[in-house]
Amino acid sequence: MYQLEQETAEDWWEVEALYDLCFAPGRTALSSYRLRDGVDPVRPLCLTLRQDGILAAVIRFWPVRVGGKRVLLLGPIAVHPTRQGEGLGGILMHESLSRAADLGWERVLLVGDAPYYQRFGFEKLHDVEMPPPTNPDRVLGLELVPGAWDGVKGQVEKDD
Repeated sequence: MYQLEQETAEDWWEVEALYDLCFAPGRTALSSYRLRDGVDPVRPLCLTLRQDGILAAVIRFWPVRVGGKRVLLLGPIAVHPTRQGEGLGGILMHESLSRAADLGWERVLLVGDAPYYQRFGFEKLHDVEMPPPTNPDRVLGLELVPGAWDGVKGQVEKDD
């Protein structure tokens, strides 16, 4: 049985260790991390998934702006290598996106592989630019409210 909980301050080191395990060295040098520097995450959406107290998967979200509109930046999401293929990432995606909609967020952005994230409704955003060196084909968006991405375009910027 898995326990799904909001990430706490006490989880920080363990969550960071899982991200280090799942992603290449230098992950914090990515442009998406510059959008997170000095900005608090959207804590109600930062979730952990544990089994018998052992961290199996995590997801975080951050506020950003595109064209002056508030946008929810998803990521990172990570599943422990020994737990991949069990659907844990899907559990975190569905639960966190449902909570985001309940909290009034209208649109979500992420940088990732379209074939994986399409199953959750994400599509390529043609008029939204992540800071370089992000591959534009990996900039994906999801509407939590129909039409939420209509007319929203431009550079992704840090939220104040």
